[in-house]
Amino acid sequence: MHKRRPALEEATPRTWRASVLNFAAALLMAVPALVSSSVRAADEAPSAKAELTVSSCVQCHGADADAIKVPVPDGKPRTLRAVDEAAFRAGVHGRMNCVDCHTNVADNSKAHQLTAPLKLDCGSCHEALWQAAQKDGTAKSKPRLENVVRNLAAYRDSFHARPDTDHPDRPKASCDQCHDTHSFNVPAKGTAQHAEWRKTTPALCGESCHEDQLEDYSASIHGVAVLEKGKTDAAVCVDCHTTHEIENTSKDPTKLLITSNCGGCHEDQYKTYRATYHGQVHSLGYANTAKCFDCHGSHGIVKVDDPKSKVSEANRLDTCKKCHDGKKAVLAASGFTSFAPHGHGGDFGKYPQIWLATKGMAGLLIGTFAFFWVHLLLWLYREFKERAAGRVETRVNVAELGVPAGKHFRRFGPWERLGHLLFAVSLMILTLTGMTLMYAETAWAPVVVRALGGPQVTAIIHRVNAVVFTVVFVIHVLWVFGYLVRNWKTFRIFGPESVVPNLKDLQDVIGMFRWFFGKGEKPSFERWTYWEKFDYWAPFWGVTIVGVSGFMMWFPTQVATYLPGWVFNVAVIAHGEEAFLAAVFLFTVHFFNNHFRPDKLPPPDIVMFTGTLSLDDFRRHHREQYERLLASGELEKHLVDAPSAPMTWASKLLGLVLIGFGLLLLVLVGIGFFGAL
Repeated sequence: MHKRRPALEEATPRTWRASVLNFAAALLMAVPALVSSSVRAADEAPSAKAELTVSSCVQCHGADADAIKVPVPDGKPRTLRAVDEAAFRAGVHGRMNCVDCHTNVADNSKAHQLTAPLKLDCGSCHEALWQAAQKDGTAKSKPRLENVVRNLAAYRDSFHARPDTDHPDRPKASCDQCHDTHSFNVPAKGTAQHAEWRKTTPALCGESCHEDQLEDYSASIHGVAVLEKGKTDAAVCVDCHTTHEIENTSKDPTKLLITSNCGGCHEDQYKTYRATYHGQVHSLGYANTAKCFDCHGSHGIVKVDDPKSKVSEANRLDTCKKCHDGKKAVLAASGFTSFAPHGHGGDFGKYPQIWLATKGMAGLLIGTFAFFWVHLLLWLYREFKERAAGRVETRVNVAELGVPAGKHFRRFGPWERLGHLLFAVSLMILTLTGMTLMYAETAWAPVVVRALGGPQVTAIIHRVNAVVFTVVFVIHVLWVFGYLVRNWKTFRIFGPESVVPNLKDLQDVIGMFRWFFGKGEKPSFERWTYWEKFDYWAPFWGVTIVGVSGFMMWFPTQVATYLPGWVFNVAVIAHGEEAFLAAVFLFTVHFFNNHFRPDKLPPPDIVMFTGTLSLDDFRRHHREQYERLLASGELEKHLVDAPSAPMTWASKLLGLVLIGFGLLLLVLVGIGFFGAL
């Protein structure tokens, strides 16, 4: 007989089924919570950056991937730029990973988790690399990195680095606007690739920012050559404006830089420009005179013979009047249009007047210096040779003459001495202020002009002293004329008291050269020696040439109203070369004849300051006059008391100062002359 199971056992199947159902329901309810927990865990543990390689990035951001659009706060979605992997790897950054710059990307999911807003700083990265290279001693092997750092420093001081007017939180132009950060690779200079790269710069500058300038440039002689003819040696934006040192074109340093940059291509024209007043002031570092772009234009330059050119015959006077309007500068007259801003003395067919002026002045300089420098050297040689032989002239026995002790011979009166002093001082100042312009490219010229207060002030100083020099000269001429009128019955034009050259002067020249070569005795001289007569008459030639040419340049409007413009080209040559002749002659030949001859040492000879000289010196230097006056009994009429000790010392000090200043000017002129060769 079978026993019956307990009630519990009978209920087991029903209980098990219920338990399974309950467990399944609980599991289903837990799944969302588990999924949410997993997502949070994933958020809290991002993928390793090792997975963020260039290859993984270009799967989404490559040129072959679908375009990615991202929302922006105040506009329609922005399409991210696609990156060409091959171009990136060929660029200078090709060995870097994307996240080296995109440091705020934390994962490689479609919607990146960004740890912070991205603020790229190209400069800090390159500077850190340069500092590391300097620290580990590899800087010399990384010239391109050094160049990048140098360019970075220039950029930070440039116009582009300043805050943009419309968006003050960003610069006017940043690195990535000019340099493609993903494929950047400027080819090395001198390569065909670099030449081709240059042709892309007009579009880069123009299409992104400077549309109007690009339009003008495209129709210019430069733009047509580059954009239409494919020439790589024509000017592009960076040739004139530079790459990283770009500044506001209204500023003086920019005007000077762009003008100099024009000379990088147009060397011959730049050289002739610098020989003009406009170019000389430019070389001194001032932008107040005409620059290349003032005459030819800037972005829309066309050929000179093009009717649209600013310097075509029809437009030239109007172009001149943009500066020479009678307010900013003297008013341009009709003659201005035939001035040759690029004229030179090397082309007789094109510039005959300039050629003749250049060759004529060169002949005058060579002839004058050849004679007097040979004369100087031979005199020096003979003086030292006679001194070595012990030849000494006998002194004057004043007691035998019956002349009281301490008497001097009066050679020059007070007005003559004053005139000489004004001549000397004004001429030295004229030399200083004029040669700074003539040799504007020397290192010393800009220093002098700045010390004087700039080119305008320097010009005023120059003209004031020109007036002083001219007035003294005119007064002397009037005095001579009055003297001749008063003494026309007794004055002998070729007599011993006259400064007019005569037959004896020719005999003295021949006699001196015979003495130089040991073929005769040294000649004795009357009141005026032949070299003193040359010194006297030279200013008549010099003042005429320098004065007339200077007057023409001082009053160009009046001159150009009646004369053609080429007269200014000739005037510049005559003015500068004659001034050079005068300065070098005075500070070499004149100084030697009057201060540095062995029989005059030690300098200075102070007769032009005191007006007198001892009887010994008088007889030694002017024996024939001495003997003539002694024989006629007129010597005593010319005797005066010797100058006082204070007068003597003051005269010596003044003489040394003037000689020192003259020799300094000679050095400065020499630096300019030899530097220009």
